[in-house]
Amino acid sequence: MREERLLERVRNGERDLSRRGVEDPQRISDSVLEHLRRILNTRQGCVPIADDYGVPEFTEYLHLGAEVYRELEKVLRATIQKYEPRLKGVRVSFIPEEDDRLALQLQFHVVAKLASDPRLQVQFETSIDGNGQIRLKD
Repeated sequence: MREERLLERVRNGERDLSRRGVEDPQRISDSVLEHLRRILNTRQGCVPIADDYGVPEFTEYLHLGAEVYRELEKVLRATIQKYEPRLKGVRVSFIPEEDDRLALQLQFHVVAKLASDPRLQVQFETSIDGNGQIRLKD
């Protein structure tokens, strides 16, 4: 399995042909995170790839009250599992706000294993701001 998606390899021109067959876990991780940024910041129905590519509008879940966190965990996990095949065993968990003030963003912790080497784990945090933008940090 290659570290980068096909279009990334084409864009980068596969400059170092001697590396073929040798995977770099850091390049895989960086490529996965960049792809997840694109997926998670795309709203479903906005691209011709597939109607369910990306995530739904998060405002659709506000009526769930306290269950909104569990439902968003499920949505994020399902989206990652479907559209990022380089990850396996995806786990998403809500990170509660530490202070009692009204939070202007929701935070989730994501942990997964690389499909090419299950010994390697990828983990990062996401935050969803009031505008529905998702930020990833590793």
